[in-house]
Amino acid sequence: MAQDQLHRFLFEDAQVRGELVQLDQSFQAILANHQYPAPIQRLLGQLMAATSLLTATLKFEGEITVQLQGNGPVSLLVINGNHQQVLRGVARYQGEVPDGTLADMVGQGYLVITITPKDGERYQGVVGLEGDTLAQVLEGYFANSEQLPTRLWLFAEGEKAAGMMLQVLPGHDVEQDFEHLSTLTETIKAEELFGLEAEEVLHRLFHQEQVRLFDPQAVSFSCTCSRQRCEGALVSLGQAEAESMLAEHNGTLEMDCEYCRKRYQFDAVDIAGLFAGANQAADGTH
Repeated sequence: MAQDQLHRFLFEDAQVRGELVQLDQSFQAILANHQYPAPIQRLLGQLMAATSLLTATLKFEGEITVQLQGNGPVSLLVINGNHQQVLRGVARYQGEVPDGTLADMVGQGYLVITITPKDGERYQGVVGLEGDTLAQVLEGYFANSEQLPTRLWLFAEGEKAAGMMLQVLPGHDVEQDFEHLSTLTETIKAEELFGLEAEEVLHRLFHQEQVRLFDPQAVSFSCTCSRQRCEGALVSLGQAEAESMLAEHNGTLEMDCEYCRKRYQFDAVDIAGLFAGANQAADGTH
């Protein structure tokens, strides 16, 4: 079956839109090279599905970052995505992570959603972690920040993740229809989202409704790290600091990407050449 796809759909008679995402290889790529405990894998998978669903609501080219941060065993979970459904993510944690509610894992903290359009102003929304699940927290975000009735269903198990979202179209008040469709969606099971085609899922849930399903969009994993970005970070430190760090690390600087674990190495020749180039560029601007 087709995986790593996001499907948008619309209820013809209800002014309600929906999305369904099924993640497989893209989620596995986020887990690769990380030995996350099972509770973190599940929460990271749910966050990835949620970010994909949120990204699909963007009406412009740009990026979105969705992060959970708190004072619990899991201090940070973050997923970055863009309008092309290219995602990456990482988790930070200490000690044993309980398999419980969101509060058990993350403690007291916040959900932070940052939207960065290619053209336009950057926007950031912050809400407290009020709710036992990530879906409940996100529903609260939409209720408070967007004033749009929204429901989410998020699942992750093993190396699969999936999610669904229903949302009233802006400018419409269709509370009765929305409640009816939400009640139908409540019957969805994780194994159905993991194992069935999107068309079959929608047919099982809404066979008495008029549903228009649009062409799917591929979802993929890609990391934006590069040697050039590492060089930029070193230049920003300054030559004296970079050379001092080089001496502290026996002549070899290693920079690891937290997301994909790729390692970039720099020796004395690299650092000298890097700052010679940077100095020449600076001189050329005057």
